[in-house]
Amino acid sequence: MAISAGTKLGPYEIVAPLGAGGMGEVYRARDTRLGRDVAIKVLPAHLADRPDLRERFEREARAIASLNHTHICTLHDIGRQDGIDYLVMELVEGQTLAQRLLKGPLPIEQVLQYAIEIAGALDKAHRSGITHRDLKPGNIMLTKSGVKLLDFGLAKLTREGVATTTTLTTLPVAENPITAEGSIVGTLQYMAPEQLEGKEVDARTDIFAFGTVSYEMATGKKAFEGKSQASLIAKILEIDPPPISSLRPMTPPALDRVVKKCLAKEPDDRWHSARDLCDELKWIAEAGSQAGVAAPVAAHRRGREKIAWALAAAGVLLAAAPAFVYVRPYFNQPKPNRARFLVALPENVFAYYVSPSPDGRFLAFVGLSKDGVRQLWLRPIDNVAAQPMAGTDGARLFVWSPDSRYLAYSDDTGLKKVAVSGGTPQTLCNLPGISWASWSADGVIIFATNVAGPILKISADGGEPSPVTTLDRSLAETRHAVPSFLPDGRHFLYESIRNIAAAQLWICVGSLDSNQTKCLQNTDSYVRYAPPGYLLYRRGNTLLAQPFDVRGLVTTGDAVPIADSVQLFSVSDNGILSYTAAAAADQYQLQWFDRGGKLLGTVGQPSLYSSPALSPDGTRIAVGIVDPHVGTRDLWLFDLKRATASRFTFDPTDESNPVWSHDGSQILFTSTQSGNRDIYEKSANGIGDSQLVFASKDQQKSVDDWSPDGRYVVYDTTSPGSLWILPLFGDRKPFAFVQGNYEARQARFSPNGRYIAYATNETGSYEVYVQTFPDRTGKWQVSSGGGAHPEWRHDGKELYFISNGKMMAVDVSTDGPQFQAGVPKPLFAPDFRPDRGSGNGVYAVSADGQRFLVTTTVEQQTIAPVTVVTNWAADLKP
Repeated sequence: MAISAGTKLGPYEIVAPLGAGGMGEVYRARDTRLGRDVAIKVLPAHLADRPDLRERFEREARAIASLNHTHICTLHDIGRQDGIDYLVMELVEGQTLAQRLLKGPLPIEQVLQYAIEIAGALDKAHRSGITHRDLKPGNIMLTKSGVKLLDFGLAKLTREGVATTTTLTTLPVAENPITAEGSIVGTLQYMAPEQLEGKEVDARTDIFAFGTVSYEMATGKKAFEGKSQASLIAKILEIDPPPISSLRPMTPPALDRVVKKCLAKEPDDRWHSARDLCDELKWIAEAGSQAGVAAPVAAHRRGREKIAWALAAAGVLLAAAPAFVYVRPYFNQPKPNRARFLVALPENVFAYYVSPSPDGRFLAFVGLSKDGVRQLWLRPIDNVAAQPMAGTDGARLFVWSPDSRYLAYSDDTGLKKVAVSGGTPQTLCNLPGISWASWSADGVIIFATNVAGPILKISADGGEPSPVTTLDRSLAETRHAVPSFLPDGRHFLYESIRNIAAAQLWICVGSLDSNQTKCLQNTDSYVRYAPPGYLLYRRGNTLLAQPFDVRGLVTTGDAVPIADSVQLFSVSDNGILSYTAAAAADQYQLQWFDRGGKLLGTVGQPSLYSSPALSPDGTRIAVGIVDPHVGTRDLWLFDLKRATASRFTFDPTDESNPVWSHDGSQILFTSTQSGNRDIYEKSANGIGDSQLVFASKDQQKSVDDWSPDGRYVVYDTTSPGSLWILPLFGDRKPFAFVQGNYEARQARFSPNGRYIAYATNETGSYEVYVQTFPDRTGKWQVSSGGGAHPEWRHDGKELYFISNGKMMAVDVSTDGPQFQAGVPKPLFAPDFRPDRGSGNGVYAVSADGQRFLVTTTVEQQTIAPVTVVTNWAADLKP
């Protein structure tokens, strides 16, 4: 039964639907008595139509309502109106564990954290005489404060409502099962054997389900799978799943034992209580014994202790950080065991990409300082001090020369190289948009660009780039990326991007001597070859090593995990692996300022905000928020009058760049839910699903703005023709507005629709321009000395932008025959969120231009040091 917005159930007013399932429909509602948002669950008719079941349900609901626990969703109220039975529950914002698991396994630290929280919630319920009976990832919400268990105890009545003649083959499963290679998924896969056999169930049944959930969190795979219900049931009743450590070798043995005991076929062989289970998990998390640490890690720990004592005896001073520093002689000595160290970075510098030199003497990285300056940094391995490299401002990615004497790096203008010993950088070519590169011993540099196209090559002394690969249109290839030379200096690895979808990224091998290519396998990250014979790449946030024959150009074995929570990684020829953590480092706050920089107030709590957009009436804010557990963004709406926040998009992929329609009824945004970055639209009231507005396979799009008359959308892309106009009428065929081999972004329509302001680096550095629309007959530069993120005042008489960390304002005229602009003047200099090249903006401005909502860096967390692993392949056998 669908309930429309505005309907009242008792004192609760329905706002928007949240979801539906076998247990009924769930809606967001407003408690008009207490002024808070709640979730309303409408019970299905098969339950509500039986008075005996309804009476029992009400008794159990009252018991569940008495459960007061941080990790249990609170049941506030129950009611019945106009024949509709409903539950009133705490409104939980976040994503389900099932949604998170679509991206793969969780880091072990998170597995333990969530498992402890779930076990604690189960213990509270069990000691109150309540059994969940339907514990599964879909009933576990991941929030900023940890997990929340949903539907606690409510499944009990549903199960008892099943006729006693129900057979195993007709047990309930998900109505719309997700299948993978014929495997059925649903509630059945989390049921204990006694449930399947129709026997009495108790708290130990929940413990079995807990084991299946923990297994899936740790491995990314379900504990039990089958091609039919019958085969699935047989496995649950008779077969034990493979140990977690067989799928994830770095798993602590104690966790393996805990989960195995949870999954015992006989209830008496399982943990006797959730409290015992919770205590055991806490013991593992706190590393109270070597039994809680994976055996290889324990061996490495002992090796590190020996090294630390040796260094101390040699009089080496360690840095005053949680990092270990070790001296160069250590690298020149063969070591039988792998050793892992942390290397601290300079204070308030975020490292994008860290790479050891081929000879193992240096670490270089691209660092972003708190004031937004991005440049190359260099640190000798045997010295705690890292130094910025003069003249490398704007550096993005880099590659070492084979002799470790130079770094070649890209910036906004092209490809340059700089000597490690210092000096002025040398320009190799002027081609904006260069990304990953690789440098051979023969003096050839190959690289990719961030636009559609092949791998290019250039001499290490400079010159004109030329292609070394050819896109295969029969494979729907749109781009070749992330090249990396193999040891012979002639063959190289690269990434073939097909349809821009994550499932269509392939590891391939190309050659400087031939157009022949060879594709090896799917991937979701870049790949690097590492001696003595491995391919390194990520799957999710797990770094894998797979044996590789460089002569036959084939993989020769299965990939094995070597590190968790990895974002970017690099490896040297002498066995040094370095990587940065996948977790985000910053926290941001939405803050209101007046024109003089006076803080007027804040919106929401510190979080990972991006691209705030103020509704036309100034009452709501749409903003992207990154989920730190998965690294993707969802859109949220803040109601400024009621001081509430609600999630707006729910797809597990990435949603960003919200743009309001002129009347505030719709929101455009960019989403990757179809694989590519495409443009979607959704009603601003949250009702209904998002609708695809425009998709194209050859462009990665970021929506910028919507024209005041609602007829046009402007978006930016890394493809040639940096700004595009999408008509929302006629054949809806986009046309280029700004074209060139440079970047243009952050486009904004003037309030009268006659002009578009945007930021571009066509002159080498970013400046703000205004151009007539749609005829492009006039063009004016507004900023000087740098500028980005333009925004108009709603009457079109003032334009704002950011320049060198300052909010700037300039008087403009847009109503006359020609655009006119005065002299820009600074307003104030807030602690802007660093612009890392993504997102639609870092601030919004009120209609009258008197208040500015700025995404500021108000809390800089301790930036995780770089992890360095020496002799990383010591325990592996190619």
